[in-house]
Amino acid sequence: MNEELMNMEMRKVLKKFGVTSQQQIEHAIFKAVEEGRLKGSETLAVKMTLEIPALNLTHEVEGEIKLE
Repeated sequence: MNEELMNMEMRKVLKKFGVTSQQQIEHAIFKAVEEGRLKGSETLAVKMTLEIPALNLTHEVEGEIKLE
C-alpha cells in the first residue's frame, strides 16, 4: 500500500465533500429563507454521515450552524 497516495486521495475526497456540502447547505438555507421556512436567525442542527461500505465504516459528526 502506498500511504502517501492514500493520504492524497483521502484529502481530495474530503475536500470535494466539504466544498460540495457547503454549496448544498448554502443553497438550501437561502431557499428556505426566501420561501419563509426560515427567518435567518435560527441555529440549525447538523448531522453528517460518512460511509465506506467496503470497510464497514460509518462515522457521524454532529454540530450546529448559527445563522445569526
